[in-house]
Amino acid sequence: MTVFSPTDRAAFAANYPEVPHKLEHRLGRHPLLELDALAKLAEALPESSIEYNKADLPLGIDGKPDPTGIPIGETIRRIEQTGSWAALKNIEQVPEYAALLADLLAEIQPEIEAKTGRMLKTQAFVFITSPGGVTPYHFDPEHNILLQIRGSKVMTQFPAGDAIYAPDEVHETYHTGGGRELVWRDELLAGGREFALSPGDALFVPVMAPHFVRNGPEPSVSLSITWRSEWSFAEADARAFNAVLRRIGLKPQSTGRWPHGNRAKALGWRVIRKLRGQA
Repeated sequence: MTVFSPTDRAAFAANYPEVPHKLEHRLGRHPLLELDALAKLAEALPESSIEYNKADLPLGIDGKPDPTGIPIGETIRRIEQTGSWAALKNIEQVPEYAALLADLLAEIQPEIEAKTGRMLKTQAFVFITSPGGVTPYHFDPEHNILLQIRGSKVMTQFPAGDAIYAPDEVHETYHTGGGRELVWRDELLAGGREFALSPGDALFVPVMAPHFVRNGPEPSVSLSITWRSEWSFAEADARAFNAVLRRIGLKPQSTGRWPHGNRAKALGWRVIRKLRGQA
């Protein structure tokens, strides 16, 4: 069974890589994504691949949220009562989940590679959220399709590459090893676009598009399938090079979004990394 229909693949091809849009998926309540299976997965993953905390958070946070103190397996199995948000990262470390990721991406690989070239660094994440939970305002460095498996949520997305919503300095800090949390101001909300997601819905999130998520009145499970491209790596490296320029007192021009290659600055950062022995 295919998960994305020809109609959805065509819609994806028309909008990728810069336009957020909804799709439909036919993954259903996959056995690998049921709560008990996810709890066992979390208990098997290394600690570095698990993040979980309280779900009742403001849209903007300063630093890491407080932990709940509830073990991750119990957090997931009792997600309706634990008031938690959990992220299982790089689930492709486990062969069954790696196969699921590969199958899903294979369906849309031709559409992806026609625009941004070979898929690089494919990864998958699962988000398990208690009723009413909030994922604060932030951005991610990957091309991303979020598949809603259970429950409902509303993601509010903001334009990628617009310094009003994510200042260049925050991008530069993130791509040189810092955090990616963004300062929330209520006046930003007018520039956001809401996407309501129910089981069977999927949402494409462009690289580094700022967003926040509010969970619905029931527990939620979402699967995020992600990939990088040479273009996305070049933008990230150009951002890092801008950080170097800013540290020596210059005011660098912001990086270009797709299809701009950002090649000169990206090469500059890669040379710096090589000289530092980080390549």
